[in-house]
Amino acid sequence: MKKFMLFVSVLLSFFTAAAFAHGPVRQKAEEQITINASAEKVWAIIKNYNDLSWLPAIASTSAEGGNKKGATRVLTLKDGGTITEELKKYDEAKMSYGYKITDMSTAKTITHAGVEEKVPVLPVDNYSATIEVEAKGDTSVVNWTAGYYRAYTNNNPPVEMNEETANAAVGGILKAGLSNLKALAEK
Repeated sequence: MKKFMLFVSVLLSFFTAAAFAHGPVRQKAEEQITINASAEKVWAIIKNYNDLSWLPAIASTSAEGGNKKGATRVLTLKDGGTITEELKKYDEAKMSYGYKITDMSTAKTITHAGVEEKVPVLPVDNYSATIEVEAKGDTSVVNWTAGYYRAYTNNNPPVEMNEETANAAVGGILKAGLSNLKALAEK
């Protein structure tokens, strides 16, 4: 009986340690806004994958491939950083598209746990998102949903690359983008 209890104790210790020794958890950010303009008018502003002039943080965009799956765009941020994205799906009829970040420049380098770490301009990893416009009578609803991990994929992330920082950054981009889209569409 003692051996059995010892075995159970060791087994429970192992599972408890394993539960606390995991890496990052996939995060999700979702923002929605109602715009007092037709869905067609709103879609006309955002439908060109190579044009992100409606997103406040973007200084310029260079793109290849138009609105076809596999198209790429390089976003130059107002602070000089760059983000490269790939179009994963595009549906004109449903007024939606999905994309994924494939590369980012480094915002800065920090020392964490004795190692030099590059902090990307957006503190996330494996980021993908979908934006869609839905008609609601004379108004429209825009949904922008993103899934991602924090930028630091090991345990004990530095504050610059933890979940809270990633969530704040992504949430801020989505909110600012939709707010500006509303202002542009309601002119």
